[in-house]
Amino acid sequence: MFEDVICLSHLRWAFVFQRPNHLMSRCAKARRVFFVEEPMFDADTTGPRLDIEHIQDGLRVVVPRLPSCMSLERAEHEQRLLLDQLVERDHVRSPLLWFYTPMAIAHAPRPRARGIVYDCMDELSQFHGASRLLRGRERELFREADVVFTGGHSLFEAKRAHHPRVYAFPSSVDAEHFAKGRLSSIPEPADQASIPRPRVGFFGVIDERMDLELLGALAKLRPSYHFVLIGPVVKIDPVTLPRLPNLHFLGQKRYEDLPSYIAGWNVAIMPFARNAATRFISPTKTLEYLAAGRPVVSTSIRDVVRPYGEQGLVRIADDPRDFAAAVDAAMAEHHMESNTRRSACDSVLARTSWDNTWSRMNLLIDDVLRQKRHDPGHDASPLR
Repeated sequence: MFEDVICLSHLRWAFVFQRPNHLMSRCAKARRVFFVEEPMFDADTTGPRLDIEHIQDGLRVVVPRLPSCMSLERAEHEQRLLLDQLVERDHVRSPLLWFYTPMAIAHAPRPRARGIVYDCMDELSQFHGASRLLRGRERELFREADVVFTGGHSLFEAKRAHHPRVYAFPSSVDAEHFAKGRLSSIPEPADQASIPRPRVGFFGVIDERMDLELLGALAKLRPSYHFVLIGPVVKIDPVTLPRLPNLHFLGQKRYEDLPSYIAGWNVAIMPFARNAATRFISPTKTLEYLAAGRPVVSTSIRDVVRPYGEQGLVRIADDPRDFAAAVDAAMAEHHMESNTRRSACDSVLARTSWDNTWSRMNLLIDDVLRQKRHDPGHDASPLR
């Protein structure tokens, strides 16, 4: 029922391959998707412009480039003008507007939108550096949206009172991709090959959500284990990272290469801090680790404890000594225990693919848009 999608995201397409990438790349198989990132500010930019990159058939990444030192109000005005020009030039008619950040409601293009989706993957207002305007704009987006998706059950519980159509879609997985991590024949990446075993690994964004104190304590408690950490360091000063001989920060890697790294780990960990920024997270890496066949140890993140901790698929610990003991137990898993866990994991993985998630979302959107055609008062929004 909709042909074009304009996706307004706070995350850059080439950052960490995660929920927006998975969903929009699938969406683009059947329609045009314009993935609009936050603006880049350049001192040498002569005037506002759009940089557009074709990622795959049907999918374009759009980056507004603006002169430095613009006020927020001016920047939002210029972004809207640029996006309105894009809509006109590319003959975008009655698009579906798909929001990942409520902040974008101020610069969303102004064609008559066929529908509005808010895919609330995180509680952005709790993140370091969040705009003071974010909560108010989220309330506005709730008023405008036709349907709201949440990135986990905790977020669903927090948001369901704000809109009549809120649906929980926890993190999913490309199980086939990460199952390559189970293969003993997969080549070892050069920068990991020289790291001694046994190895304990993590991949993902390293920011205020990681418990650096816990990580440092683990490395001290288990000097014979080598901890491999893969991912960009953002929003925190790199000098605050613990520095020990058995801690190895390898930087960001391509999504395509992650299985080759995890194949060389004995245990995968999620040493998340328990703070405002992690209260509502549903880590995608939980299922990715399990798909790769690795035993997993995590701190007590609510959407990890329920259901994966309760099902015995993930060991849960918070205190450094308890966490280290859980890693020891994961290391010591005997063959039958490992096979039993993998069988239970495979049953869960079979129900949580990104393909299935996108299909279910698509059906819900189509149903909402069909209902709109019979609701003459639904188009009062200035976004429509």
